[in-house]
Amino acid sequence: MSLALVWAQTADGVIGRDGTLPWHLPEDLARFRRLTAGHAVLMGRRTWESLPERMRPLPDRRNVVLSRDPGYRADGAQVCPSLEVALELVGADEEVWVIGGAALFAETITRADRLEVTDVDLDVPGDTWAPPIDPARWRPVRVDGDEPLEVDGSREAALDTGSWLVSRTGTRYRFRSYARADASGTSGTGAVA
Repeated sequence: MSLALVWAQTADGVIGRDGTLPWHLPEDLARFRRLTAGHAVLMGRRTWESLPERMRPLPDRRNVVLSRDPGYRADGAQVCPSLEVALELVGADEEVWVIGGAALFAETITRADRLEVTDVDLDVPGDTWAPPIDPARWRPVRVDGDEPLEVDGSREAALDTGSWLVSRTGTRYRFRSYARADASGTSGTGAVA
């Protein structure tokens, strides 16, 4: 199993405000669909509830919602009480995507094999933040879908490489991909690869 995380963030790491994304970026949503389609997506209860009702469950994906509430129901999704149970449930899926929220990102980032991050060039207030990307653990491999990066592996080098794109909404953004810096590290299940 491959465990990947996907999120969009500002330079300050803001990923949400009042249970929603504080921006509208159609290009990021299209990329999200392209990356996660046909795979399992893991999310916390609040992320599930933040999805527009017409989009629940996310189409063409196996939706898995984590909730400690044993009575919680999410129509069209499987509900699991813990990350371990969720990973066991989707274990046969080739790619598993963690799509939020902040607590689930923090719980899974050390177990992930890949990060897909969209930088959003906005200064907005928020109440939910992305986990820090540790340059000792993660190496940037692509920015904006360009050729693989030849950088020193630091986050700063990744941020200074590649050009910004402009959304049809006028917002500047760029896509960054990270791979585990320790190629002989652990897989998404926590087992030695």
